[in-house]
Amino acid sequence: MDLHQLFVFTKVVEHKSFSKAAEDIFLSQSTVSSHIQALERTLNVSLFDRVGRENILTPAGERLYQWALKLLLLKDQALLDIKEGATELRGIIRISASSVPGQFMIPRMVKKFRTLYPKAAFHINQSSSKNVAEKVLNGSVDFGILGEKYDNDKLCYIPLLKEHLVLITSQQSDIKGPVDIQNLLSYPFIMRNSDSGTNSLIERFLKKQNIAKDQLNIVAFTENGQSLVQFVLQDIGIAIISEMAAREYYDRKLLKIHEINGFDDERYFYLVYNKNKTQSMLSKLFIESAHELIAIN
Repeated sequence: MDLHQLFVFTKVVEHKSFSKAAEDIFLSQSTVSSHIQALERTLNVSLFDRVGRENILTPAGERLYQWALKLLLLKDQALLDIKEGATELRGIIRISASSVPGQFMIPRMVKKFRTLYPKAAFHINQSSSKNVAEKVLNGSVDFGILGEKYDNDKLCYIPLLKEHLVLITSQQSDIKGPVDIQNLLSYPFIMRNSDSGTNSLIERFLKKQNIAKDQLNIVAFTENGQSLVQFVLQDIGIAIISEMAAREYYDRKLLKIHEINGFDDERYFYLVYNKNKTQSMLSKLFIESAHELIAIN
């Protein structure tokens, strides 16, 4: 069994697409297809079913994928043992992160990790917490960092950092001091999309206060946390966001921060990984050292 064919096979699995896999590993689509066909002939099994626009693994393909990851990792370990020392670890770590971790946590963690492993490179994708969990589940990233837990037997969560949410307003706002949520219902609100961890926490708080979400005067939804802050800076509305994200703007006297009475819920940011995905040595080292990487010295 050809290890290169197995490598190509794992890329098709991760991307669920022959064309995207070909683009990722700089081969033509026809070459990728030839490798998969040769692998199927060697094993005398079908590895993929075509369902709609996606290539879905057959049961035999699922079993081969797990073995392929182990064999490729073993190959990397053998080459490392022969050619390099542990300090020469190199490779790409693929991370998916929700808005706040992507802006405020990962840069610090990457900086610390690269002092130990300077040949590590990173590919970082930023999206909603729900999308982060989905990317970890489908294996397109090595792990994720997010602010909401989604139950799935394949997902393992490591709590990294605890924080809470605050109300932010422009400097022109007439809102003062700690506020009651009932007194904010007439103010224009800027909200994150429903897949964000911040939005999930807000909805749980509103439910405890017997307030329906449509009672809020929502004037805009945005996919991006930085865009949301810009709406508030322009005095278009108010918003509830991560204190970590708000603190930078508050310290520069660009906006105001207010505590919300009764909103005492704290949340964790988690590192999440798929226990069925075989990690590269570099990714495994990052996961194992995550607590030290996020610590403030």
